[in-house]
Amino acid sequence: VVMTLLTANALGSLLANAISTSSMRLGRVVHARIVKTLDSPPPPFLANYLINMYSKLDHPDSARLLLRLTPSRNVVSWTSLVSGLVQNGHFSSALLEFLEMRREGVFPNDFTFPCAFKAAASLRWPVTGKQIHALSVKCGRILDVFVGCSAFDMYCKTKLRGDARKMFDEIPQRNLATWNAFLSNSVTDGRPREAVGAFIEFRKIGGHPNSITFCAFLNACSDGLLLSLGEQLHGLVFCSGFDTDVSVCNGLIDFYGKCKKIHCSETVFAEMGTRNAVSWCSLVAAYVQNHEDEKASLLFLRSRKEIVETSDFMISSTLSACAGMAGLELGRSVHAHAVKACVERTIFVGSALVDMYGKCGCIEDSEQAFDEMPEKNLVTMNSLIGGYAHQGQVDMALALFDQMAPRGSGPAPNYMTFVSVLSACSRAGDVENGMEIFDSMKSSYGIEPGAEHYSCVVDMLGRAGMVERAYEFIKKMPIQPTISVWGALQNACRMHSKPHLGVLAAENLFKLDPKDSGNHVLLSNTFAAAGRWAEANTVREEMKGVGIRKGTGYSWVTVKNQIHTFQAKDISHRMNKEIQTMLSKLRNEMEAAGYKPDLKLSLYDLEEEEKAAEVAHHSEKLALAFGLLALPLGVPIRITKNLRICGDCHSFFKFVSGSVKRDIIVRDNNRFHRFVGGTCSCKDYW
Repeated sequence: VVMTLLTANALGSLLANAISTSSMRLGRVVHARIVKTLDSPPPPFLANYLINMYSKLDHPDSARLLLRLTPSRNVVSWTSLVSGLVQNGHFSSALLEFLEMRREGVFPNDFTFPCAFKAAASLRWPVTGKQIHALSVKCGRILDVFVGCSAFDMYCKTKLRGDARKMFDEIPQRNLATWNAFLSNSVTDGRPREAVGAFIEFRKIGGHPNSITFCAFLNACSDGLLLSLGEQLHGLVFCSGFDTDVSVCNGLIDFYGKCKKIHCSETVFAEMGTRNAVSWCSLVAAYVQNHEDEKASLLFLRSRKEIVETSDFMISSTLSACAGMAGLELGRSVHAHAVKACVERTIFVGSALVDMYGKCGCIEDSEQAFDEMPEKNLVTMNSLIGGYAHQGQVDMALALFDQMAPRGSGPAPNYMTFVSVLSACSRAGDVENGMEIFDSMKSSYGIEPGAEHYSCVVDMLGRAGMVERAYEFIKKMPIQPTISVWGALQNACRMHSKPHLGVLAAENLFKLDPKDSGNHVLLSNTFAAAGRWAEANTVREEMKGVGIRKGTGYSWVTVKNQIHTFQAKDISHRMNKEIQTMLSKLRNEMEAAGYKPDLKLSLYDLEEEEKAAEVAHHSEKLALAFGLLALPLGVPIRITKNLRICGDCHSFFKFVSGSVKRDIIVRDNNRFHRFVGGTCSCKDYW
């Protein structure tokens, strides 16, 4: 009854309200009232309201029909349709309607041109963008600051840098939006230094930045790792009163995280008066980038308690944290939450699930997550290839690699793809395929091998016992060998008793990183494995002399959501008595079955009995004993170690898995080892 008395202007206001509240129901009710109470066709301004409403609320067919039924359609009518199509991502349709408008002899206005430029930019159609630019010049609209800014943005998005710069220079009056577009596009295009230069120029002419400007500059500092400049901008943020702006604070969290100043990210987050979902996501991602996986997981759990809106970015970042610390139980919980939030099949979460399960040793779950994804990209395929590499399943890794272009229909491999494939070949000892793939990188794929690829090849040759060939390969490298390359050679020398080359590798490692304890320990171990105890002890004494301490080895196992950590000869655990009893029982059973401790792995010059005691209390053995005591039958024992599992423990675990009929999965800093029924999936402990 009330609506019957409404004027045309009031009905127009109701349609505007329907758009702002995204209420199609209200819009249809008002439309019905217009048809019932007003003459047909309705007044032109009301017809434009209806076209705008249907277009903005993503009902393009209804909007087109109304436009065709409006005899007095004008540029506002056409712009309403085009802008709504662009807003809802129907870029091709928007350009077709723009073309139809021109056929009717209607000239675009200052609002139509920006929409057309955005459609061309989103479709990456530079030729169409240039045609629209020419039309804007012909119509005399290009001098409008919004039209000029849109043209500039189009040239940036279509990678026509020269035209973009020329367009920017020709804009007579640049406003803040123009400068923001320049900064944002420079960052997106991978030119952070150019963005910094533009910001300085903007400040010199008296420009006052807003939150978008600050965020764009922080992104430039993040991408370029420009810590000092970012810290200076942080000061300007305070002086300008933007220190309470949520978007700017989120940018600061991200910036400090990428610049390895995680404590600053924590401070910014703690001092925020108001936080949104992006704030939580930014700090979780910052923790992951700085290898603070446990803190990232705890923050995610805290966000759940505070009922923070879940996003696919938050879940994918948390899954990355679970992957980093092999937190399978938490990873499964996050997976369940992703299913509940209906985001488990998005490209980001799906790829993170493939990666998480692969790094937690659950390759079957990784494959299932991969198969269930409706859309896969290069990151997804790299994640599964990496999972196969961790498991040493070279055949599966190569089969997936063959599905990539140009051999298959999948995406073309990139730098990281070859790192994973070569790593899989290395761990499986597949020298022939590995060398063939390495040689094809540049010739077939146009990818220049980097330090990681050379390191994989050296590791692969070393594992196969071709230590001299590995050294010859290093001498022929076109780039300077890195720490990882010499480290791979030195480890091969230790395994195959090549102390002369081990010393050479160690000397190069000392030059590159004289303070790294791992290099000294590896050289000492090389001498010890060869029985050259005097040299081994000399290296260790030199370490003490210059103040270098060996990094402590830890092994941990999760029981009932609690992490239990062990060191070698650890007696601090509350169940130490039971653990020692279990170890003695296992050792007696194993020795009765034929197991003999590998005393070469005791890296000190001790008597035989002392050596046996030395290797008997390694941290991974203590973790295994506790797992057998604390975990119910049928549950696999999952152990994580921050260093490489030793050869004696590898043999010991094989015996135990066959004796007690338990699956044992060990993730060390090198790979996964799955012990089942007296065998190991990796065949050797390398």
